[in-house]
Amino acid sequence: MSDLETITQKIIAAVGENSGLGKIVKIDFGDLGKILINAAQVPNVVSNDDGPADTTVAISIDDLKAMAAGALDPMMAFMTGKIKIQGDMGIAQKLLPLIKG
Repeated sequence: MSDLETITQKIIAAVGENSGLGKIVKIDFGDLGKILINAAQVPNVVSNDDGPADTTVAISIDDLKAMAAGALDPMMAFMTGKIKIQGDMGIAQKLLPLIKG
C-alpha cells in the first residue's frame, strides 16, 4: 500500500460520516496525488480525485507524517512554507485534529 493510500484510509476513518467541516477540502501532495474531502454533504466522501475545493492545503507527505506524529508544529510549518493554504484558513485549522488522529 502506498503512502497516499495509507493516508487516505486514515483520513476516511477520521472523517467518518460527518466531520463537521461543512466544506470541500483538498490536500495536495503535488505529483504524489491528492485527497479530496467532500464534507459539504453528509455522509462525507473522501477520495483521491482532483476537483474544486473551498480550501486547498499543499504539503509534502513527509511533512504531513511528521505533523501527525507531533514532530512538526503546524504553525511553524505554515510560517516556514512547508504548508501552503489557499482559501479558508479556519477550515484548514479544523482539519488538523482529524489528521493528527
